[in-house]
Amino acid sequence: MKRYNWIVRLVALMLASYLLLAVSVLAAGTPGSESDPLVTLSYLNDTFLPQLLTKVDEKLAERDRALSDKLDAKVSADAQRLSEQYGAGTGQSGGSSGSGQYDTFTVVTLSQNQTLYGEIGCEVMLRVGSAVCVTPSTPGLIDETDGSTLGGGKELAQNHLYMMTIDDRGVKATAATVKLLVRGGYTIK
Repeated sequence: MKRYNWIVRLVALMLASYLLLAVSVLAAGTPGSESDPLVTLSYLNDTFLPQLLTKVDEKLAERDRALSDKLDAKVSADAQRLSEQYGAGTGQSGGSSGSGQYDTFTVVTLSQNQTLYGEIGCEVMLRVGSAVCVTPSTPGLIDETDGSTLGGGKELAQNHLYMMTIDDRGVKATAATVKLLVRGGYTIK
């Protein structure tokens, strides 16, 4: 019987040890759980990387919106500045004021020796009389009809469209009455 007691004790001790070991393993956590994380390639590819890319995309979209808003504000400010600089109230003699004033041609009549100075982009077409180009340097006026340039003192051809691409360019009347079609800002001196 003693032998039997000893075997029972040994089995009980082994069961107790096994139970203690099982409890300690369960208490320590299983690999891959929150208490004992195990990082695997599938976790990185399937979970972590998509979350990271989503956050990066959100940050990029936010930055893109901010830059787009900043660019829109800058373009609006520049457009406003250019509108004020080259728009209404630029010393135009004659013609209508307000938006769209440069969309159509205006008939301008000059007396002999009067000079029309156009702003950059102003277009002029000689319809009646004769006139010469006034310019302190070359090129003078751009002849849009035949693609050439007209120097200072040279006579304008009737029904040719000329453009002023540099400041201080103009058209001086050499006949008693000169009629011009003008589109753009100008002053008469």
